[in-house]
Amino acid sequence: QVQLVESGGGLVQAGGSLRLSCAASGRAFSNSAMAWFRQAPGEEREFVAGISWSGAFTYYADSVKGRFTIFRDNAKNTVYLQMNSLKPEDTAAYYCAASSGSGTPSKNDRAYTYWGQGTQVTVSS
Repeated sequence: QVQLVESGGGLVQAGGSLRLSCAASGRAFSNSAMAWFRQAPGEEREFVAGISWSGAFTYYADSVKGRFTIFRDNAKNTVYLQMNSLKPEDTAAYYCAASSGSGTPSKNDRAYTYWGQGTQVTVSS
């Protein structure tokens, strides 16, 4: 079992930055591929970024590439999402997810077994 707790969301003006954190506890976090997803009201949940168990490989949605960075600290059992140059269309609830395996992080949310409760990010224009 893995417990995930996100933090770092909030209200920010367009062009600003936020850093989300996801603290994990439970089974071996360092063996799990991790990802961030987001869901805006009335929209489907969408992949934002993923990272391999070692942190060596990262993947991004085209909409955030060049603006967001995912990274992890396995010693702290934490994965981060640094969000720069935020846009109003980035407004959503952001969720951290952990895979039960160490393979390439998937863009499909069904590949993830464990989910956090979400943290709200609101970007004003």
